Amino acid sequence: MIAAVASNGAIGKANDLPWHLPDDMKYFMQTTKGHHIIMGRRNYESLPEKFRPLPNRNNIVVTRQPEFQAPGCRVVHDLNDGVRIAKENAEPELFIIGGAEIYKAAFPLADQLYLTEIAAQVDGDTFFPSFEKKDWQEVSRVHHAADERHAYAFDFVIYKKR
Repeated sequence: MIAAVASNGAIGKANDLPWHLPDDMKYFMQTTKGHHIIMGRRNYESLPEKFRPLPNRNNIVVTRQPEFQAPGCRVVHDLNDGVRIAKENAEPELFIIGGAEIYKAAFPLADQLYLTEIAAQVDGDTFFPSFEKKDWQEVSRVHHAADERHAYAFDFVIYKKR
C-alpha cells in the first residue's frame, strides 16, 4: 500500500488531497510506475481527467457499481479480483493506492507500506486505517523538510510486515 498520511491520519478532504506536496507526488509516481495499481471508484474519480488512467501503470478500479466505466482501466467489483489480475500478470509489487475503504479492505493482504508521514494535523474527512506499528518493521525513512514548495515537513517511510 502507498499513501500520504497526516499525523492525525487524514488522507483526504472533499475527495481531494488536503495538501500540495510536489515531491510526494513525484515519489508516488516514481514508486508506482510500471506496476499494477488498485484504487476505489471515488479515488479514481478524484483524479484530474488528464491523468486518467494514471500513465505507465496498469490501473484497476474497484467499485460496487455494476455499469461503471473507467476508460483505459480494468474495472472489478471485488478487491480480490484486482489482486488476482495482478498475480496473473506476474506483477512483482502490486500497489493499493486508496481510498480509505480500499485501504481498510486491503490491510490484511498487505506486506509492505509506503507511507509519506506528514508532520501536520490537517482538516480531513477521509482517514488512513489505524494499525499497530509493532506489527510492522520500519526499513527505511527519508526526511523532507518544509520549504517554499512544501508547507509541511514529511518523511518517506517504508514498513514491512513482521
